[in-house]
Amino acid sequence: MSDALLEVRDLRKYFPVHRGLFQRDVGAVRAVDGVSFDLAPGETLGIVGESGCGKTTLGRLVLRLLEPTGGVIRFAGIDLAGLSGETLRRTRREMQLIFQDPFGALNPRMRVGEIVGEGLAVHGLARGAALRTRVLAALERVGLRADAYDRYPHEFSGGQRQRIGIARAIVLEPRLIVADEPVSALDVSIQAQIVNLLQDLQDERGIAYLFIAHDLRVVEHISRRVAIMYLGRIVELADSRELYANPRHPYTRALLSAVPELDPASRRERIALHGEVPSPINPPAGCPFHPRCAFAEPRCHREVPALLGSPAHAVACHVFPV
Repeated sequence: MSDALLEVRDLRKYFPVHRGLFQRDVGAVRAVDGVSFDLAPGETLGIVGESGCGKTTLGRLVLRLLEPTGGVIRFAGIDLAGLSGETLRRTRREMQLIFQDPFGALNPRMRVGEIVGEGLAVHGLARGAALRTRVLAALERVGLRADAYDRYPHEFSGGQRQRIGIARAIVLEPRLIVADEPVSALDVSIQAQIVNLLQDLQDERGIAYLFIAHDLRVVEHISRRVAIMYLGRIVELADSRELYANPRHPYTRALLSAVPELDPASRRERIALHGEVPSPINPPAGCPFHPRCAFAEPRCHREVPALLGSPAHAVACHVFPV
C-alpha cells in the first residue's frame, strides 16, 4: 500500500542470552523474527497470539522504544531508524502508546492534570492556562469530569484510569496509537466501553491503531484486519471478516475454536493443541508451528513458509495456502 501510514518490512528483534562468569553470548531470544505489514491512516490492525509470541515487543519496536536487530520501519514515509535527537522527538508526538496495566501506567505521585499534560509540556506545545484547557478538553472527551484534573490516580477505578491513559495519548493529537492489550486488565462490562471509546476517537480524528490483544472477540469487534502471530512471526494476515469466516492456518483455526459461542449452531469443532510453544531461543527448523501441527508434512520440517497470498488474505503455510 503506497499510501500506508506505517510500513514494516522484515522486522527482527533478537535479545542476546549471556551465561557464565564472563557473561558469554550463548544465543538469542528471537522475540520478533521477520515481520512485515502495512497500516493505513485511520485503520485498525489487530495483532493476536499467545503470551510470549512477540506482540508487545513488536509494538515497542514500531514506536522505537526498542532498537530493532534488523528490518525497516517507515512512518509517513520516514525511515525511523535514521532518526535521532530532536527529529525523533518531534516524530514521536504523532505516535503514542496505551499501556496494558492502568494501575501501573500512571505515576501515583502526580495529579491527573500533570500526567495528561506532561507530553504537552515536554514537546513545548502548551503552557499555563492553554495547557490546562487542552488537558480538560481531553479528559472531557474520554468521559471524565473536570474535577479529575486535581486528583490522584488511586482515587479512580480501573476503567477510569484507562481513560486517563487514553486522554494522555490523544492530547498530543497523534496519527498512530499502539494499544497494548488496553482492556485485558478490565472487567468485561468496562471493556466494551473502552473499545467503543477508541472507535469513536478513531472516527473523529482518523487515528490508526495497532491493537494488540489475545481476546479474539475484542479484536474482531474493533479491527478491520487481523494478524496472527506465533513464535515471533505472522502466520496469517487477513481482513477481519475473511479471517473469522475462512481461517487457513492450523494455528488460527485452533485459536478460533477456543472462542466461546452462545449459539450452538455457530460453535466450531474444538481443536486441542498438543505440546508447548517452542523456545524462542532455539526455534524449530522449518515452520515454527510444525511440532504442534496435526497436518505437518516433511516439507514443513525443512522449509520456513513465506507469508503469501493477497492483501485481503495471506497465510504462511505449506499445507493450506490461500
